[in-house]
Amino acid sequence: MKKDDIIWEINADKIKEQIKEGKRVDGRKMDEYREIKILKDFSKNAHGSAIARIGETEVIAGIKMDLAEPYPDTPDEGTISVGAELMPMASPIFEAGPPREDAIELARVVDRGIRESKALDFKQLCITPGEKVWIVFIDLYVANHTGNLFDTSAMAAMSALLNTRIPKIEDDKIVKGEFTGNLVLSRKPILSTFAKINGKVVLDPIIAEEKAMDARFSVATTEDGFLSAFQKGGQGHFTEQEITQCIDIAFAKGKELREKLR
Repeated sequence: MKKDDIIWEINADKIKEQIKEGKRVDGRKMDEYREIKILKDFSKNAHGSAIARIGETEVIAGIKMDLAEPYPDTPDEGTISVGAELMPMASPIFEAGPPREDAIELARVVDRGIRESKALDFKQLCITPGEKVWIVFIDLYVANHTGNLFDTSAMAAMSALLNTRIPKIEDDKIVKGEFTGNLVLSRKPILSTFAKINGKVVLDPIIAEEKAMDARFSVATTEDGFLSAFQKGGQGHFTEQEITQCIDIAFAKGKELREKLR
């Protein structure tokens, strides 16, 4: 066993004992987020951008809109494409190279929360049916990892989408630096992630809690009572009652987090 693994196991035991007593290592309540900060529209070159911070976890989101042919089964619809990069500077466990499995999972969870919420009307991204549509590329870069990359990435993506401008087109080409208006979103899905540790459930786990958790549950909610995505991770399980409680908390916290997106 590696030295780092031994240290994490020792820390995990301490975390589990504290959680059993209803305490968290950073003093938060079981259903409390760390401090959330968002820096909007910081990039001059991206069509939309944002930096989201939950505690010390930091994710950069950049949006680029590009022209493409539609998929054959949806000739009158554009789409989104989410990618995530776990940059080596963000954590000692991240390395340069091809996308890691957890980076792929991160991108898929963020994608699903946005896509299935119908926040974007893909038909509005169609320019010429069967010929030309918009693809909205959402690139996520993890700059610092102290736990809960899912919620931080989702917040960064949503904030960036809300300040995304649609490029102007002339002669079937994008005119650099000119825009026709802002991207329209009908919903603002918010992702909330929970960890089950020693029989108790906590919101917004820090990395030490993630190392100690038995299972993870993420749920994306919208302001009009819609559940757009679920994601369960880890070997443990959540009871039906725990899932219901997580969903209730997610809806309540979603209202608070949407205020940060304004």
